[in-house]
Amino acid sequence: MAEDNSYESMLCVKPEVHVYKIPPRASNRGYRAADWKLDEPAWSGRLKISAKGKIAYIKLEDKNTGELFAQAPVEQYPGCVVESVTDSSRYFVIRIEDGNGRHAFIGLGFADRGDSFDFNVALQDHFKWVKQEGELAKQEASESTAPKLDLSFKEGQTIKISIGQNIKKKEAGAKPRPTGVGLLPPPPGAKVGGVIPPPVGEQTVSAVPINSASLLDFGSPGPAAPPSSDVWGDFTSAGSNSSKDAVKTGWVQFS
Repeated sequence: MAEDNSYESMLCVKPEVHVYKIPPRASNRGYRAADWKLDEPAWSGRLKISAKGKIAYIKLEDKNTGELFAQAPVEQYPGCVVESVTDSSRYFVIRIEDGNGRHAFIGLGFADRGDSFDFNVALQDHFKWVKQEGELAKQEASESTAPKLDLSFKEGQTIKISIGQNIKKKEAGAKPRPTGVGLLPPPPGAKVGGVIPPPVGEQTVSAVPINSASLLDFGSPGPAAPPSSDVWGDFTSAGSNSSKDAVKTGWVQFS
């Protein structure tokens, strides 16, 4: 991927920062803002962070005229160009350059903690993007050098596709599903093939067979049957009387 170095993007702008003269570092444990004269800043102005390609530039400018006071090119973060102090999150030590190869270390401070947070995040986001761009470039380079897979047909090579035969085989192998209607199960407690008992409280009456010969007898009536305990006796006598009417009319009537 071609990189256009002429394009410069703005990452962060803070209207007020302070610059301090710092003493030499006494030990390897880092800088301490408490050792600076925080109430007597050497310079105050505006801060801008811009990016040109992979390099970020910290620029200190005059608030009114925009004149450049100092500049610090940052090629890596975290790194030696921007360091945090050990006793505060609002102060940093940056290495500035004059363009002739000379450099110096100065203290940089923010009046608001939120401004120092934005300063830190702007640098982190830029170099996170630089890292992603580098990984993408490596991936594209490895893909361009890798042999490409040739999936084209060679001369005289053919391919056969039998779509219709596969459909016929599937239709022939498919088994019809049974469509018979199932019988409903018997109600709970009922026996299969049994007789449903009568409801409770109703009296069961045994059926008495009626002699059809006596009903169709056209002769003289027989002797009266003695009374019995049969509940169907009255119906039998009624049947004998209806037989007399049948002789006269020529039709058998059943009451």
